[in-house]
Amino acid sequence: MKKQPITVKVASWSALHPGRAIATWFAFVALCLAVGIAVGTNSAVAEDYRVGESGRAEAIATEAGLERRPTEQIMFSAKAGELDEAKAREAAQDLTGRMKALPEVLDVEEPVLSDNGRMLMVEVTMKGVKREAMEHVEPLQEQTAAVQKSNPDLVVEETGDASVSKGLNKQRGDDLAKTEMITFPVTLVTLLIVFGSLVMVGVPLLLALSSIAAAVGLSMVVSHLIPDAGVGMNVILLIGMAVGVDYTLFYLKREREEREKAAGSLSPEALVGIAAATAGRAIIVSGLAVIISSATLFLATDIIFSSLATATILVVFVAMVSSVTVLPGLLVKIGRRSDRRAARAAARGKQPRQRRPERTGRLFTALLNPARKRPVATLIVSTLVMVGLALPALGMELRVLNKDTHSRAIPEMQTYDKLNEAFPDRRSEHWVVVRADTDRRAEVRTALDALAQRAVDDPMFSKNPPAVKTSDDGRTSVMTLAVPHRLSSPEATGSLEHLREDYLPETLGKVQGAEYGVDGPVAVDVDYLAHQNDKLPIVVAFLLLLTFLMTVVVFGSVVIGLVGVLLNLLSVGAAFGLVVVFFQWGLASTIFGFDESATNAIGSRVPLFLFVILFGLSMDYQVFVVSRIKEAAMSGVPTRQAVIDGIEKSAKVVTSAAIVMVTVFGSFMFLHLAEMKQIGFSLAVAVLLDAFIIRVMILPSALMLLGDASWWPSRKMRRARTAAASGTGGGRPAPATAPAARLR
Repeated sequence: MKKQPITVKVASWSALHPGRAIATWFAFVALCLAVGIAVGTNSAVAEDYRVGESGRAEAIATEAGLERRPTEQIMFSAKAGELDEAKAREAAQDLTGRMKALPEVLDVEEPVLSDNGRMLMVEVTMKGVKREAMEHVEPLQEQTAAVQKSNPDLVVEETGDASVSKGLNKQRGDDLAKTEMITFPVTLVTLLIVFGSLVMVGVPLLLALSSIAAAVGLSMVVSHLIPDAGVGMNVILLIGMAVGVDYTLFYLKREREEREKAAGSLSPEALVGIAAATAGRAIIVSGLAVIISSATLFLATDIIFSSLATATILVVFVAMVSSVTVLPGLLVKIGRRSDRRAARAAARGKQPRQRRPERTGRLFTALLNPARKRPVATLIVSTLVMVGLALPALGMELRVLNKDTHSRAIPEMQTYDKLNEAFPDRRSEHWVVVRADTDRRAEVRTALDALAQRAVDDPMFSKNPPAVKTSDDGRTSVMTLAVPHRLSSPEATGSLEHLREDYLPETLGKVQGAEYGVDGPVAVDVDYLAHQNDKLPIVVAFLLLLTFLMTVVVFGSVVIGLVGVLLNLLSVGAAFGLVVVFFQWGLASTIFGFDESATNAIGSRVPLFLFVILFGLSMDYQVFVVSRIKEAAMSGVPTRQAVIDGIEKSAKVVTSAAIVMVTVFGSFMFLHLAEMKQIGFSLAVAVLLDAFIIRVMILPSALMLLGDASWWPSRKMRRARTAAASGTGGGRPAPATAPAARLR
């Protein structure tokens, strides 16, 4: 007897013991959540984010006890008219006393009046490190609110990295709740149209939500091995809902298709066995493709991408497992219930309602006609369209989406803008860190003085004398150079370039044995972007290689592997081109009314993340569609007809899955975070293009033109087609073995 695939074995057990399978699954979900909550989330710390020169400089400063502490700025301005300076200073004195009494506060600076006399500022330095300050800033905000209450004639506002991060976190939570309100109803309606049954609609949603819950718990556990950078939850919700429904949908549709073919001659267990041998195997392959694709993000050696990869891998793995374990049990339960209802109806003399066979649909028939009738013209035209959409990607400009791009709906960001306007010298800073032997202290001081003079004479830097701090042992010093330009401005990056390429080599570079570097918000952004650009070719090369090899292994065809890689590149390229048009060129602001903060440049993490995820998701459709084509070809159907049959049989489910995915991804366009808008838009348009152009126009045209060469050099295909021609093999997949697959 032919050895059964593992998917069939698991499905057979689940079908034989549906109650036990369902209970085991939900016990597993509960266990994941319970263990995750018990161990908590291990968040990434400052050391995990360090890259390049800025990371090395930060490490030197931290070792010497000169690391940058989190600071909050509290501003006092008049509600109307001119600022009453005396009253503002009195309120600032009250605030200073309140802040100094807080255990979270390290120091409070003297009030500083802006050059225009309209704003008084008090800077508060917090204890601890910057990345943890968000959790301890609330007491400071409470004292600021109390001072505001005591001074109704003044406007008392607080901003700073901690308060902005807290506001951003709240906004992100509100945004996610909004996406759920959009995603669930549309997904529900889509599935209802596909299945016409509330029971069958509930199954994909139930498995998607339970998979997300289990992945959340597992991500907390795994964070103790790979620290969480705070992006995992977004990805688990984004990818989990999409693939959770997607995988269940493919399995359900195959079971329904086999049920219609059997016309009551097969039991629910047998139908599940057939679905497991076909759709179940495709789900495993597809899930592994997404997992392997996502794993290449670890090659970026970046904590953000490691968190993205971990979250994606976990939620896809759990969704994949749920589809081939608990889903067969659920389908058997539903199938048995339907059979009992049909039997009772028959006993009462009622005729069972005949379901109309599913049709491809007018839309897909129309889309398939060009490939069917004129494959050469269809291939050329559709490929040119995709290449044309991809061309704008050649002018893609990447930028780290920092504080300047945050939504101004966050009150703390509005205060941040006021601070920048009143104190332009504080818009940005460079932190020059130097470490040398103690006996070089005088030389270091002389070099820093020379550096300070060069900076003061340079219009890219502030005219105010820079501050210098030195460690207790005298070996390490940090000079703060203020820059009167926004973080992402050309002037700010230009000033960094002046420092690193000219001023530092000519000053500190002449001190023998000195280690030096530039840290600060501008330097961190520049180094991060350079780090990503260095890693991008490595990740892309491995991704292309792994995708090709996996496709060859699955389908036994080098040609299918090459076609798959080329089609995925077309899909990704077109998505990149459209994201440039809509976000970098500003079309999204015109059409959707997006903030300019979300446009003008593409987030530095967007291309690499999208490239990897889109390749994985494109493999979804590639696997499901080509599996149906291969199944027909293995049964002896000529390749040209097998292509048409495979596309037609997968058309409705691909459309449904695409609509669900587009809904989920598209809802992220309504988030405030610029990076998530760009990711959501890119994923949505890529799925649309993949489902309606790649899979129904380019892929069938290419395979029909290639003919039997599509399967080169697959010996298995040649043997199957020879056997089918001689009448000794082929046909539909065999169901699972008895008793799970018993005939009626």
